[in-house]
Amino acid sequence: MAELMIEEQDIINAICLYQADRQNIAPESVEVELCYDDDEGFFANVYVNRMEIHMTKFEMTQALRMWIEQQLHQDPYAAGIKLILDDERGIVAALL
Repeated sequence: MAELMIEEQDIINAICLYQADRQNIAPESVEVELCYDDDEGFFANVYVNRMEIHMTKFEMTQALRMWIEQQLHQDPYAAGIKLILDDERGIVAALL
């Protein structure tokens, strides 16, 4: 897989699809807030039916792998995924 950058909105979309699949709901019912903390690193706060779900970096990566397979129709394990905090673009992911 060639190097690819996944923009913040696509990461949010991936998490929405992932949680919708896990919760058996529509992706539109999921709200996502991407976060970075110096102590915890990358994580996401996800809101589903008034319930807050804390997603770790590992779970975010799993959501991105599902998105790569379903939306890009590529092998989700053919590349490493690195989350990056970019001053201008927010949180993005690089497929290495």
